[in-house]
Amino acid sequence: MDLSWWFRRTTKSSTQHSPNPNPPKPQNEEEEELGITEQLIDFVKSFTFDTFKNFPLQDDDDDGGSETAMTTSSSSSSRGNVRNDLSEWQQRHATLVLSKIKEISKLRYMLCPRHLKERQFWRIYFKLVKSHIAEYELCAIQLEKLKTMATENEKSSDISPYEVEMAETKHTEHISPPSP
Repeated sequence: MDLSWWFRRTTKSSTQHSPNPNPPKPQNEEEEELGITEQLIDFVKSFTFDTFKNFPLQDDDDDGGSETAMTTSSSSSSRGNVRNDLSEWQQRHATLVLSKIKEISKLRYMLCPRHLKERQFWRIYFKLVKSHIAEYELCAIQLEKLKTMATENEKSSDISPYEVEMAETKHTEHISPPSP
């Protein structure tokens, strides 16, 4: 039995159904990019109410250290489930962690805003998991810088030769020495 016709037909139909040249990233690839590994998941599942409540958090850039300031709600300034004062990478990481690890989502619900502000919760979380995610965050920062540099290079290469010539002409007129 010759199955080559079936293989060609399957291959042809699969190439016709993918008009998007940049398909969305698979879930595992996004998790890897954001540092969501099995080790991190196991570590985060070990967090308890007391882990956050007893964490020695210094109020260096927070709203003072009074007991009343700690019990006020800050969730009104958050976007969706995650704070705006986090970096873009941290926001994506936190959103994925909340959706993937139900234990941290429940813990956050218990702690915020009754015991901790949203900002304090995420500061503590990122300090606790720093050793697990540092290299992933650094990689994301480097990629972002490369994209920015590439965008700047594209902008600078968009200058036409006439613009450069005009700029050079104006520059030489201003620096030419006065005639004796």
